[in-house]
Amino acid sequence: MQRGESLKASLIEEVFSSSNWYNRLREYFPEREMKSRKHFEILFQEQAMYKLMEGPDYVVVYFEQQDYIFIDYIIVSGTSRGKGVGSIVLNELKSKGKAIILEVEPVSEEDPDSEKRVRFYEERHNFKKMNIGYERIHNITSELNKMDIFCWSQAPVSDSWVLERMQEIYLEVHAYKVEEIYGRNPQPVSEVLWLKESREKIAQ
Repeated sequence: MQRGESLKASLIEEVFSSSNWYNRLREYFPEREMKSRKHFEILFQEQAMYKLMEGPDYVVVYFEQQDYIFIDYIIVSGTSRGKGVGSIVLNELKSKGKAIILEVEPVSEEDPDSEKRVRFYEERHNFKKMNIGYERIHNITSELNKMDIFCWSQAPVSDSWVLERMQEIYLEVHAYKVEEIYGRNPQPVSEVLWLKESREKIAQ
């Protein structure tokens, strides 16, 4: 390992040991949506644009590229919800002038907060639900995880545009070194993501 890589690795370890953000994510997100600690460590160390933004009231983990930001995880502490913290964080990311993509759990009766989350993104921050199918098998629990894809952008973007970015996100974040980390082959990207309209046409 070269000196620069060694320094970066030690900085990553310092972040993990000096902060409880990982435990905060684990407490909030169901296991079927969480990456392993090792997966996070490798992404932070090897993917320069995979970043952490943390404060007393929030944690955000995101993947930033030239033309978009993908929010992998975002939480606001329970006592701070309803106080505008989530909007402040989103507006900070919006100020970069890039499209913002995120995965949101579909509205469900089993999760009373699911409808509130969708309303927050759609009504308060003008996110648009994309016509993209997304079904990913969790690398540890093997649970099937279905999510909706939302996008905010200053200029209109198409479902195809977002799909291309989600395919990149899947390969560079979710499936990154999966075989090394979890000992299993990642799903093919075509099995995980698709345009709903295309599948509907095939089925007809």
